[in-house]
Amino acid sequence: MPVCPNCEYEYVEGIAFCPDCGSTLLADEDYMKPEEWNEKNWEIVYTSSQEIEVEMLKDNLESAGINVVILSQKDRNYPAPGDFSVIKLLARKEDVQDVLEFIQKTKSLNSLDEEATADE
Repeated sequence: MPVCPNCEYEYVEGIAFCPDCGSTLLADEDYMKPEEWNEKNWEIVYTSSQEIEVEMLKDNLESAGINVVILSQKDRNYPAPGDFSVIKLLARKEDVQDVLEFIQKTKSLNSLDEEATADE
């Protein structure tokens, strides 16, 4: 059964996204059990107030074969102006160096794109 990595709810087969938080559901065998969620195993590698930014980075890292998890402290139940929530990207401790190198390369490529656009 698919499981939401944020809410930890189980859903019936065929559902791809959590209706509560919008996270992509994981297959039961890919879902990490709560005992694996130990701060000794994970480290925060990136933070942002923009959820889309963290989700895009997560998708890029996963396409490179690096497994990461988003921890969002956004409260969708209380609408408020502005976005004061902090969205964190966590990686396993053994993958932290790879993630940081990937983020650095991505920033370098983005700055090159911005320079090329400015030159036009």
